Amino acid sequence: MDGSLPVEAPAAYRAARRTTERIHILGGDIDLVRPEEVMHHIGRFIAAKTKAIIANHNSHSLYLLKTRPELASFFAKADLIEMDSTPVIFFARLLGMPARTFHRCSYVDFRPLFWSMVAANRYRVFYIGGAPGVVETASERLMARYPGALIGGRDGYFDATPGSDGNAQALEEIAAFKPDILFVGMGMPRQELWIEANLEALPNCVIMPVGAAFDYEADVQVAPPPWMSDAGLVWAFRLAQEPRRMFARYLLEPWALLPLAFKDIAAALARRRAPGEVVRQT
Repeated sequence: MDGSLPVEAPAAYRAARRTTERIHILGGDIDLVRPEEVMHHIGRFIAAKTKAIIANHNSHSLYLLKTRPELASFFAKADLIEMDSTPVIFFARLLGMPARTFHRCSYVDFRPLFWSMVAANRYRVFYIGGAPGVVETASERLMARYPGALIGGRDGYFDATPGSDGNAQALEEIAAFKPDILFVGMGMPRQELWIEANLEALPNCVIMPVGAAFDYEADVQVAPPPWMSDAGLVWAFRLAQEPRRMFARYLLEPWALLPLAFKDIAAALARRRAPGEVVRQT
């Protein structure tokens, strides 16, 4: 990808991407980027001192996009949307999309690469979310492991209603820290909707919804082993850990995506009958 793309103009940046670098699948747009490319773009956004959103899609977010239409506005504003689902990658390959360019990009996948980059550049990272004490434990461990990383944060137990005292205080804490990167770990879709509601008030930085990222670093949650991620079995790992909370997400929600899946299959068959068309669906 061309490093000269104008990061200060997100709409122009998205339009400049080749059609085969962003696909439309199961109702959502996803960029075909490697973890290394994500790190490259983070650096570019920080250097340009611009405000940018790096979002991600998985089967749960695609389900929420169907049932919570207000999320569409958030994803439309995202400068980059990672692929955070091995099963969706498998489905994309089944559709004949460019499989070699598909790479799962989630915090669990790129965490060593990310923190090495943060430490080397002395980037300032602020994490908002999690239970009281999680940020402190995770920050202490990460800064010991990656000297040079500058980490601050606060828990997610506050009144996030726009205009509330709790929300105003959270925004003040973020502004005072002057982050290069803002991690929002409130769970989906709360984190995305919070970013959308407060986007104008947030400082110019790279904004990333990351779910339970610091829960992993503080050992509040156990990250799935890499082989389960590669095999598309993260859902089974998380279901075994939290069966009551994850039952609906992993065993019921996928059925709601079947109409979108059939639509994608029909579009893929049409493309095969008309070779030469671009990968992107409309």
